[in-house]
Amino acid sequence: MIEVVVKFGGSLSRGAGLQKLCRQLAGLGRQHRLLVVPGGGSFADTVRDYDKCYGLSNATAHWMAILAMDQYGYLLSDLIPHSQAVRNLEAANKIAFARRVPVLLPFDLIRQADSLPHSWEVTSDSISAWVAKAAGAPKLVLLKDVDGLYSEARPGEGESDLLESLTLEQLANCAGVDRFLATVIRDSGLDLWIINGNEPHRLEELLAKGRTRGTCLQR
Repeated sequence: MIEVVVKFGGSLSRGAGLQKLCRQLAGLGRQHRLLVVPGGGSFADTVRDYDKCYGLSNATAHWMAILAMDQYGYLLSDLIPHSQAVRNLEAANKIAFARRVPVLLPFDLIRQADSLPHSWEVTSDSISAWVAKAAGAPKLVLLKDVDGLYSEARPGEGESDLLESLTLEQLANCAGVDRFLATVIRDSGLDLWIINGNEPHRLEELLAKGRTRGTCLQR
């Protein structure tokens, strides 16, 4: 069984640390049964541009954006040593059991189930949570280009503060993740963490010790 679903935020593809993170993930895959779910990144941004230009239907924009996740997935499978791109959870389990890292290309799986709303409110955050539930994984880690989720700064009070933990209700109204994520993980029991993918040692610490700097969902 998959132990941890790791979602790579699209913003990480624009930074200088992606290759280092991918190399480390290969090592972690020898210790833990991982499944990588790609974000959309600049590939999904292209879909947003076409949507703004032509006013695409919700369904068309939805499926194009998920195909964008497949493109990012191919990139990640090329950068994570000894990883393999997969299109279903059966193949993912076999690869993870062999202590290699499967990278899910989610289009086929999501298309077949078609259980998520066709909306820009559903991003790779919600899709990775849906995948984690389908895979029976107990933990979901969202890797982003910030340390976690933040409280909103009040006028005149300076910078916002990192939220070390939050409730499901707070998650539903928090910037930094999509608004549908809380709905997907409600009653799932998922151990959810949002951490900085540009600090790869934090993922290693989280998997080894169960805690690191970041934001976790309070259960």
